[in-house]
Amino acid sequence: MFGLGFPELAVIAIVAIVIFGPKKIPEIGGALGKTLRGFKEEMNATKDEDADLK
Repeated sequence: MFGLGFPELAVIAIVAIVIFGPKKIPEIGGALGKTLRGFKEEMNATKDEDADLK
């Protein structure tokens, strides 16, 4: 995954927990998921609109 191994991911996770705290991590993950889902839906809508124009 992006050239990252387990040690790198572990360090990133520890830093995230230290910065945001364990209670805030799920909220941030949910918000990021909603954002990515909305972005994906908009990209698909744009492709559909482009296909309709052809």
